[in-house]
Amino acid sequence: MSIDISVDALNTSEKLALMERLWEALSQRPADVPSPKWHGDVLTERIAAVRDGRSKFVDWDEAKERLRARTA
Repeated sequence: MSIDISVDALNTSEKLALMERLWEALSQRPADVPSPKWHGDVLTERIAAVRDGRSKFVDWDEAKERLRARTA
């Protein structure tokens, strides 16, 4: 099936709404959306980093504050 949508003709709000609808549809059947191998590789490395003490988990509120500080 081919759907022809002129994305360039959409404004930003319309593009975001379209993306939200697509993500909502895809999330209904996550097994149909395979993760690429590199996702698993990154997760394996991050788990190892936490296990080895090279990384640590932080509280969600602290993480948000760090992110806000980066964009300020």
